[in-house]
Amino acid sequence: MKSSFSVRGWVLRKGISVNETTIDVRAARRLVLARAGLLRPQWTGLPAHCAARGRWASRCCHAVIGRFGYLQLDTVAIAGARTQGLVLAARLPGLDARHVETLLQPGEPLFEYWGHEASWLPMALYPYFGFRRRAFRVHPWWGDLLVEQRRLAARLLDRIRVVGPLRSLDLEGESAAGWWNIKLAKRVAEALWSAGDLAIAARVNFQRVYDLPERVIPGDVLAEEVTDGQAYAALLLKALEGHGWATTSTMAATWRLRHCRAEIEAALAQLKEAGAIIPCRLTGACKDVSGWIRPADLELAQRLAGMRLRRDKAVFLSPFDPVLWDRARAALLFGFEHLLEIYKPAARRRYGYYVLPALAGDEFIGRVDLKAFRDDGYIEIRAEHFERDTPTARERAAMASAYQRHGSAVGIDRFRP
Repeated sequence: MKSSFSVRGWVLRKGISVNETTIDVRAARRLVLARAGLLRPQWTGLPAHCAARGRWASRCCHAVIGRFGYLQLDTVAIAGARTQGLVLAARLPGLDARHVETLLQPGEPLFEYWGHEASWLPMALYPYFGFRRRAFRVHPWWGDLLVEQRRLAARLLDRIRVVGPLRSLDLEGESAAGWWNIKLAKRVAEALWSAGDLAIAARVNFQRVYDLPERVIPGDVLAEEVTDGQAYAALLLKALEGHGWATTSTMAATWRLRHCRAEIEAALAQLKEAGAIIPCRLTGACKDVSGWIRPADLELAQRLAGMRLRRDKAVFLSPFDPVLWDRARAALLFGFEHLLEIYKPAARRRYGYYVLPALAGDEFIGRVDLKAFRDDGYIEIRAEHFERDTPTARERAAMASAYQRHGSAVGIDRFRP
């Protein structure tokens, strides 16, 4: 016998088999935002209050990073902060986005590695990337560099072992003496890090500081052994924890898992058998789509269905935000066309260079292109676009609140057209 129930647009149908579980797109959208930390704290389970800087601010940041399992890094700071600061400030009102740049320090529970691109990750995940460190002994871009440049690699390791941590800037400084080629030395250092022979102890002015893994990663973490099967299962489950509802493709892309379809299918089967995940079909969108959900998140979606969301307040999201980087998913769940136009010539851009979408409630109401002039104390609004041709008064008020919150986060409170 099948049963079904509906709560203001949220529909769950259960039959004898969990293969028949479905979730409505509106419910999925709210669940995604709750798990992403973009709704009220009582629904997200993330900190309700955050200091601008200091130890409590760091702990709040660690809680958000722990939810996703990664914080993607990027160098572009044109909007007043880099993506890592924007992502956390969007979830932690009161946080100074510039504080985020100090998170990776000796003794902190983070490490830097290839997660979703170059990322900061919770230290507990270090053993689960052993499969990638082994694979990256042959670098994905530069080939077998550690064999081709074995002497340079050995000299780098010896220097760090004897002298201590080595900054990226130190590599540049040596070039004047002709000790090594700048570009080649940087590549070798990154190849050693990718292969696990080096670790990144800290970031200083966003410059990497390389050290030996045993001086960066706690001994018990370094010694932990994880099979590839365990790693795939843990990472896919962690991806779903941050996404709420997701397709297999999105879960795999969270960790850039490529050319390993059999391993992914085996891990998903294991998680399903253990009851950790449930097959869940998305309905009510432009098309029905198969995906996955955790049992507890089905219950959360039910609770969220009847909640009223505040729509007169908005927040700007980084173009690399976890909710947005899968652009097909953003279109499916939110009906929002997210464009990344950084690499396009200016004449071909539709919305701008570094565009921040504006989220109000569970809808994207517009997007802005901002450029911060910190020395002059203002942010230029290079472009502003609403999704509606004629935005409502509430949407304009929400956009105004997003400017105010962004300015507070990056430490610049004046905006100019």
